[in-house]
Amino acid sequence: MEHALIHGGVVRRLWPSDMHHFRDHLLRLDTQSRQERFAMVVSDDFLTNYAERCFGIDDVIFGYFVDGVLRGAGELRGVGLGLDAGSAEAAFSVEHDWRRRGVGSELMGRIVQAARNRGADTLYMSCLARNRAMQGLAKKFEADLQFDTDELTGRLVARTPSAAQLWNEWIDDASSYATAMLDLHTREFAMQRNMRR
Repeated sequence: MEHALIHGGVVRRLWPSDMHHFRDHLLRLDTQSRQERFAMVVSDDFLTNYAERCFGIDDVIFGYFVDGVLRGAGELRGVGLGLDAGSAEAAFSVEHDWRRRGVGSELMGRIVQAARNRGADTLYMSCLARNRAMQGLAKKFEADLQFDTDELTGRLVARTPSAAQLWNEWIDDASSYATAMLDLHTREFAMQRNMRR
């Protein structure tokens, strides 16, 4: 996996230093997008608290950035005893103006591969019945996921990750981390410069 360029944006893994990007993205979601993502109406306070808890050891988040602003995210986290236990949950959010551009497909591909690389065999994805976009996205990955009749739970098709897939994820993680650190240092430098004025 490498940074994918999609419609002028880039997809990369998020790190704890990206929490503010993730929080701001969630806060920009419109009411319908929030309900589709969380299966309920949620407040700004809920989203802020949620974002602050999303960078644990078993959390993998990929983000879609346009001009340095996070516009979409795909989340993978372990269920129960963590990713090593074999079950994971996936969730997606893409801001309205950036939908239908292949962002969800790119994020989903990364989530499926990350789950497989970590040994997960079941991938839970909550999807409201009226969320046709998410249902369509899930169908694009039928080769990778087998869905139960409720179309909410996908079982990963058994494939051992290749050394190349593991290596590609490691390289992508290192590159994403370097990008996140550069962004963090740039923000800190700008803050220090503004404080001196």
